Amino acid sequence: SCGIPTTAAAYSLNVAVVPHGGLGYLTVWPTGQGQPVVATLNSVDGRIKANAAIVAAGTSGAIRIFASNTTDVVLDIDGYFVAVPDPSAYAFFPLTPCRVADTRTTNGPLGSPYLSGGRQRDFPVLAATSCGIPNSAIAYSLNFAAIPRLGAPLGYLTVWPTGESQPLVSTLNALTGTVTANAAIVPAGQDGEISVYPSHDTDLVIDINGYFAPAAAGGLSLYPSVPCRVLDTRKSSGAFHGELTVNVVGGPCGVPATAQAYVFNATVVPTGPLGYLTLWPDGQPRPLASTLNALDGAISSNMALVPTSNGYIDAYASGLTQLVLDISSYFAP
Repeated sequence: SCGIPTTAAAYSLNVAVVPHGGLGYLTVWPTGQGQPVVATLNSVDGRIKANAAIVAAGTSGAIRIFASNTTDVVLDIDGYFVAVPDPSAYAFFPLTPCRVADTRTTNGPLGSPYLSGGRQRDFPVLAATSCGIPNSAIAYSLNFAAIPRLGAPLGYLTVWPTGESQPLVSTLNALTGTVTANAAIVPAGQDGEISVYPSHDTDLVIDINGYFAPAAAGGLSLYPSVPCRVLDTRKSSGAFHGELTVNVVGGPCGVPATAQAYVFNATVVPTGPLGYLTLWPDGQPRPLASTLNALDGAISSNMALVPTSNGYIDAYASGLTQLVLDISSYFAP
């Protein structure tokens, strides 16, 4: 019923788990390949959690899921990728992570007030002129961070293109009331806007790291790879606080030097409260953006599309944490 063609070579998914108890980890990968030593998400305390993932289509277009413990799983799709080359396909244009909206700031279309539970709000993404998003953008690669009001539970938050009916999907869940982030690829709606619906009152932060548009100079295509662990500080440098530089091309996964953006699953294992983790291209100043949050000290994951110009990326942790980076694909010319 989702209209996914048989030509789809990879899927942009939102994976949500509803565990029946603690869930050590869940892994998603293409059917027909061996199970990789990577994780898509963790829910050790048994909470409902969601995480975005770009997963290559496996045998007969299928994907495979392994759960370390009993859980229900919900899969939503927001897009797909076709095999390269395809002249009809849109290209990806990476951006240095940039803050589009923050409802905790001054009143305005991209600022306060906070989102009221049960009410739709539209965000004019193109009004974030400092982010360099062109009118030609067909879809946005975004990161959403919900800050539930007064720490109250947020059942779910749904994002979709303005002008379309609200879909029966969710983008993130924050039932424990903690700050929660999740990535999503969202088509541009009417006048380039996106719509957001929260089940309960919440503040919201929206960051962008790229967009999709008709093929042009600088546009990139997706190349799925065998899911692989690029970094695990638990087995190398240990927990860190502050900045860390990661050599992706020189790592164990065989990522080519032609890659200009990586699709990671970033997982933090904090030693205590972690305000935020930010990933960005090496050699650039740290941006005002975040990749994920773990203020409650829980193991937390999020998908991140991170540009690169030299095969390295940088990470910044506001508190002491271990970091695991798994790669599932990359963008290149």
